Amino acid sequence: MVQPYLRDPEFLTQLKDGTTKQLNPFSGTEVWTVAGRGNRPLGVSLPDPVPLDAAQHDRHCAFCNGRKLETPPEKSRVVRRPDGAWETRYRTPAEELDATVAEFRRIPNLFEILSYDYWHLNYGYQLPDRIRERRDAYLASPAGKAHVLSVVAAKLAASGRTPDEIAALGEDERLEYASGFFGGGHDVIVARRHFVDGATDNTQLASSGTLTPDEHHQFQKFTVESAAGLFESNRYARYVAVFQNWLRPAGASFDHLHKQLVAIDERGVQHELAMQRLRANPNIYNEFGPNYAAYKNLILAENEFAIAFAGFGHRYPTVEIYSKSEACDPWNHTEDELRAVSDLVHAMHAATGVAVPCNEEWHYRPIDTDLPMPWRVMLKWRTSTLAGFEGATKIYLNTIDPYGLRDRLVPKLWQLRDAGLIAGSLQIATEAPCKPNPLRYRTNRS
Repeated sequence: MVQPYLRDPEFLTQLKDGTTKQLNPFSGTEVWTVAGRGNRPLGVSLPDPVPLDAAQHDRHCAFCNGRKLETPPEKSRVVRRPDGAWETRYRTPAEELDATVAEFRRIPNLFEILSYDYWHLNYGYQLPDRIRERRDAYLASPAGKAHVLSVVAAKLAASGRTPDEIAALGEDERLEYASGFFGGGHDVIVARRHFVDGATDNTQLASSGTLTPDEHHQFQKFTVESAAGLFESNRYARYVAVFQNWLRPAGASFDHLHKQLVAIDERGVQHELAMQRLRANPNIYNEFGPNYAAYKNLILAENEFAIAFAGFGHRYPTVEIYSKSEACDPWNHTEDELRAVSDLVHAMHAATGVAVPCNEEWHYRPIDTDLPMPWRVMLKWRTSTLAGFEGATKIYLNTIDPYGLRDRLVPKLWQLRDAGLIAGSLQIATEAPCKPNPLRYRTNRS
């Protein structure tokens, strides 16, 4: 049984020599920032600039718009209409992939973490009627069938099959893979740009922070809708992991902006631990989140419906963004609440900069628990490498402590707001009201 923490715990301790010791209030992870190591450079940099080849425009990687046929058939897309309004479109046939400009596309991951066969063989999962109809309609088109067969061949080749072995398979055998493309539980949300518009060299990547606040809101909103869609299409899914890997040191296959959604049949160890803490103290997310951060002067920014602070007790320097909404589930947030979270996440990405490898992780209430908990997003800077010390002690060394993270980000946030590159509604650092118990998740509006 997990014992509740004593009243007024200290999760941040600064020693006289400058060492900072951290303890994560939810996982118990212990982290040190050792004096003399905290001022080291981040150790990340973009490659030397190389002029872009105009002939490769929109064809830099498999996620680019010019290479749509290299990925499985898309499930949906977000387009901007001529009047400027945003619209989500479904069931785009292969012949019309280029009929509109997709600002964001939802496509199946070619190499799923949990495949369609996992759900089918272990749970008896079958494609819902609407998905089966979509698959059959796509394959009924010559262009659609050719697209699917081409992607199947690429997947088989990547698994070690030779061209002769692939050619020896009958068409029906190869098309058996199509169910996974249409009804699988691992999706990718791909942004349109690989490089920023007008880029001239390969250092000008398009990241979350280079989007406009409005574009980022659509990116996040589309991701929320897609996560809800995975739950709706698979009754056996207990959680949908949502994350973003930016740059290869953070686990990205391509340096192209994308999020991933993975339906899984467990809550995950992290949630199980957090739920034990939550049962002991229902207000833990307020007390050990923004309340504690405010007492330690770690608040980065705040708006009406969300708050961001420099996190503590993480293996990597981490920005934490919490929704203040009464709704525990992202898909039950109002439009204004979604926008508030998006504006803070966007601002933190913009202040982090395009050159820093990072992971964006979403955490929210698992669908099979009635315990209220807030939606929160973690932005983790992958600026260090775990080594022998961590393995031997389970104490993790960060080169940047929460105070150093705050001091790096706050000046950039002010500069970005003054330049109109992030939401003007953000209250930064000392501007933030920092009222106790800002999170309203305990009212449990679902």
